[in-house]
Amino acid sequence: MSQIVPLISSGIAGPLGVLHLPRLWQKASLAAAGKLHADYPGIGCGYDQMTLDALGINIETFKAFISTKPTYVQLEAWVKAQPGVKLTKADIYKHNQSIMGYIHGDDTRAGILAAVGLTDDGGCNPGAVDLNNLDDWQTFWATEIQ
Repeated sequence: MSQIVPLISSGIAGPLGVLHLPRLWQKASLAAAGKLHADYPGIGCGYDQMTLDALGINIETFKAFISTKPTYVQLEAWVKAQPGVKLTKADIYKHNQSIMGYIHGDDTRAGILAAVGLTDDGGCNPGAVDLNNLDDWQTFWATEIQ
């Protein structure tokens, strides 16, 4: 069975404007279908949990919905319908700022840069979204192209 590297960036939002939600949907959906690359969690404790917490959505409730194989638009409709969901402009802004402002620790940054062949000399944007993109692209290349 195909093992797919998720390539939707955490810096992407759908119509609701919630960063990382499209990536969370893609990873969780691939995991539910048994198609997610082994290096990735379906729902992890980093951006995935941050996003669910920011929206006020329980992880088990989310997993149960993902198991129904929704499209992305169906996921957003479901999110909007959840009791107590946090979707004010202020809630979304605060969440998006936390996603874009997250900086990996020195060891994680150095490991990603080394894996892609860049020196950790301060010349690379240290934001986790950008570093995670590099990591995804490297994994995709190693898995599908090399």
